[in-house]
Amino acid sequence: MVAEPQFGLSAATPWEHHITAMPRRLRPTPLEHVVDGHALRARLSAAALDLIGDEAAQRARAIEILKQALFRGRMIAKERLENGAGGLETARLLSGVTDEVITALYDFTTVHVFRARNPTEGERLCLLAVGGYGRRTLAPFSDIDLLFLRPYKQTPHAESVIEFMLYALWDLGFKVGHASRTIEECVRLSREDFTIRTTILEARRLTGDERLGDELKRRFRDDVMKGTGAAFVAAKLKERDDRQARAGASRYMVEPNVKEGKGGLRDLHTLMWIAEYLHPVDRPEDVFKLEVFDRREAKGFIRAFDFLHAVRAHLHFTTGRPEERLTFDLQPEIARRMGYGDRGDAPAVERFMRRYFLVAKEVGALTRAFSAKLEAEHFKNEPKGISRFLPGGGRPKRKALDVPGFYEDGGRLNIDGPAVFENDPVNLIRLFKTADERDLDLHPDAFTAVTRNLNLITSKVRRDPLATEAFLRLLAYGKRSYRTLTLMNDAGVLGRFIPEFGRIVAQMQFNMYHSYTVDEHTLRAVGLIGDMAAGRLVDDHPLAVSIMPLIEDREALFLAMLLHDTGKGGVGGQEKAGARSARSACERLGVERTKVELVAWLVENHLVMSDFAQKRDVADPGTVAAFARIVENPERLRLLLVITVADIRAVGPGVWNGWKGQLLRELYNATEAVFRGGRGSDAAASVQRHQEAAAEEARDALVQADPAAKGWAQAMEAAYFGAFSTQDLQDHAALARRAAIQGGAAAEGRVPAGANAAEIVVAAKDRRGLFADLALAISSLGGNVVGARVFTSRQGQALDVFHVQDVTGAPLGCENPRALRRMADALEAAGRGEPLVMEPRRGGEQSRTAAFSIAPTVVVDNEASNEATVVEASGRDRPGLLQALARTLADNGLSIQSAHIDGYGERAVDAFYVQTSEGGKLADVRKVTTLKADLLAALEQNEAGAPSTRPGLKRARASVAR
Repeated sequence: MVAEPQFGLSAATPWEHHITAMPRRLRPTPLEHVVDGHALRARLSAAALDLIGDEAAQRARAIEILKQALFRGRMIAKERLENGAGGLETARLLSGVTDEVITALYDFTTVHVFRARNPTEGERLCLLAVGGYGRRTLAPFSDIDLLFLRPYKQTPHAESVIEFMLYALWDLGFKVGHASRTIEECVRLSREDFTIRTTILEARRLTGDERLGDELKRRFRDDVMKGTGAAFVAAKLKERDDRQARAGASRYMVEPNVKEGKGGLRDLHTLMWIAEYLHPVDRPEDVFKLEVFDRREAKGFIRAFDFLHAVRAHLHFTTGRPEERLTFDLQPEIARRMGYGDRGDAPAVERFMRRYFLVAKEVGALTRAFSAKLEAEHFKNEPKGISRFLPGGGRPKRKALDVPGFYEDGGRLNIDGPAVFENDPVNLIRLFKTADERDLDLHPDAFTAVTRNLNLITSKVRRDPLATEAFLRLLAYGKRSYRTLTLMNDAGVLGRFIPEFGRIVAQMQFNMYHSYTVDEHTLRAVGLIGDMAAGRLVDDHPLAVSIMPLIEDREALFLAMLLHDTGKGGVGGQEKAGARSARSACERLGVERTKVELVAWLVENHLVMSDFAQKRDVADPGTVAAFARIVENPERLRLLLVITVADIRAVGPGVWNGWKGQLLRELYNATEAVFRGGRGSDAAASVQRHQEAAAEEARDALVQADPAAKGWAQAMEAAYFGAFSTQDLQDHAALARRAAIQGGAAAEGRVPAGANAAEIVVAAKDRRGLFADLALAISSLGGNVVGARVFTSRQGQALDVFHVQDVTGAPLGCENPRALRRMADALEAAGRGEPLVMEPRRGGEQSRTAAFSIAPTVVVDNEASNEATVVEASGRDRPGLLQALARTLADNGLSIQSAHIDGYGERAVDAFYVQTSEGGKLADVRKVTTLKADLLAALEQNEAGAPSTRPGLKRARASVAR
């Protein structure tokens, strides 16, 4: 028989020494100070005797007494937690309180309700806590799992006791998971099901027949656990991988699940289950007995358990239910409860969440360290079954590499020992470059050795030419840069080698726009550029992929992407601070001066292209000319496009869409034309000439295809023709003719292939307030405008094009074409000026945006366009906001020439090109002041009417950083 692996005790560092060094707040609170078990049983017995003969009254009185004890215990635990008690102490105190209540109930049930005066052998019963409750750690509103253990088949007496107890526990407010089984059934089911096996592994006797409990432990150890360590480990690790895939693989999702998410409590539980299966440990502190972790890692293991239990307890107490997600509305309150305050420009909520993500990161590192030891022990004794760590299965084969000190170990990169790093610290960088070049994962031993030698990355190493050469080669030419850089980040190497990046590790921004922490977002963006360079995203981003071979300075591109957000939280604004950080990092890496300045320029201007494309009218020659003056040359234009695409797409799921891609392509193409045909003051004229020439060709093509469209073609401005295909132009002309026939307005909707929004085109006679009426109609039917273009012919015919999503973020009508037709009908009616029949909206719904306090802003710009005033309004996004802003503009006597709708999570940013009734800019200072005041009033009214958050919670200021 193969021996079970055992983690040995360290003779050099006795574990008792470490126990004495534990934080004092981890020591348990004396339970008798919270719930006096003897007094509780005495009160129950007294109640039973006082009400003898009245079973209903006895039960009601017992429930009342137990509820009081439970409430008192929970309130003491809550008070202690809010005054600095640790999470483990709180979880153990709550478990102890629950023990006393349940065992007192059991005694009451078996003594006063269903007493067996002469119990037979078959009427023996043992009550065990299993699952998390068996671990002696409970959150305030956790489920409790109980096992009623009996020797043989169910007896009427046992059935009565179990039924009475379960109903009583439900009346006490517990959510109970329970089973009633014999020892044979427990053994058989444990062999068949790893979940049940884990449950029995954690079983702890509460009360009842002691012999039964001891017999179950013996049988489980001898008949289930013996010889099955490898299979259990493999099952638990697969279970963890499946769970993380369901919950979201990244541990840096900004609304994490504390219990089930990656880097959360369940990952720590998995390590504890494995350790307990292979060695007799049952508390986090027992890891000090094992040679799994070094002293620093062991303390980190306990700190992680303590912190996550504290967060979870606060979540439960705050919500009054078993809430496991740190949602936006809860994050500020949990931060306050855990003692975090604002510090400089760092809000309390962001400081707290950074601590959370650093703990999650540490859990990942601890998992790898644990895996390294686990695998080493198993290969001494049992080489099969650890499939999670051995891609090919079986004992790994050692393969020498041409890099001294490195070798391939079962398909993973390993090292000869820590001396590889001690003798040459550059190997800490070279290791990851080699892994990427050879497409190898890191062996857990190598990863753990890296994390234990980070102190070797000194200022000297950061400036070492060999280290910087290896890093830049990996960054700019890596095969799978996202995977490898993420591994470097998880190991702590990336932030140590590039301190500017280290400052954004685990940093989150308190807003709904970003789905990931700043470092995770950055690494995803770098990975996207790597994918584009390899041609892997040609279908999604054909323009960006096509220009990658034309980029002359690939290193500058990847450095700028890596450093683009390092200014977040810095002094002087994100862009300026980021440029300073980029210069500092590049100079230390030994990059030549021209490249340093290029990287710094890209970082400082990495938002410019997005702003021009999404907030300005790309068809306006002034817009293109202004952008061209900033960019200056084609190389910067190419670099900026790739960075912009990757930056937007890496924000999170659903942020990138075809509409944004179209706007960026139009801006790129127009600016490229400027560089081909004009410079400086000639740029606007060059754009104008290009537009006129393209429009003339489009007019001729339109009239040739549809002679009836001649009047329409001659009446539309040049900018209109550059925005649509020939087929679109024909459809618009036909729609305008239909509008003239059927009463002044016509609308048509469609969902273009591959688009993320429906396109609805409205042709109507132009009038003041038309755009506002159309926007109101869309909002009233549950549509959300994500983009809009407004065109007006010389004869006063308006053509408004809306890109609309439904409430789920999908293209309106993609699943229900009738909804799209219904929307088009409503827009036709609105275009004719018919009053809108509003449908009642469901009230009282909470919104995710309710967690944020959003300061509205209004900017009026008379310099951005030669023909119009640009008005930019920003505030809380909500249905109807676009209509409210458009109505305010109309009430101020302004007509909308174009509208540009953008959003950053909870914040909407809408820009309008407007003209006065005379067809010019809004130049009157008093009218500008009045307009700004009216728009701010509309935005502030919107903020005041925002949906409420959960009772008792306050909003926190949303981060404005992008």
